[in-house]
Amino acid sequence: MATYVLMTKLSPRAIQGTSGRRETGHDWMKKVESLCPGIKWVAHYALLGPYDFMDIYEAPSDDTAFRVSLLSREHGAISAESWPAMPYEAFLKVSDSVEGKKG
Repeated sequence: MATYVLMTKLSPRAIQGTSGRRETGHDWMKKVESLCPGIKWVAHYALLGPYDFMDIYEAPSDDTAFRVSLLSREHGAISAESWPAMPYEAFLKVSDSVEGKKG
């Protein structure tokens, strides 16, 4: 499965107050798992900076990653970007193949 990093920025309305944050997050997770079978969650972080959350997950296809981003927007995100990612060692093998090295 491919690895993706989901960067999420919540709407100002979604950020106001944290009392419902746990329930909202749980509802989002249940919907994603229902509509995006095969997702494997690797990590979830709250952030300081231009994004509010970062999730690392594995998905069986790009279509599934698109669904995750769209569901995030449906649940209060003004921005949700899923970026493909690969382990550094795998990147080095790709790099070596481009440079004509064996890897």
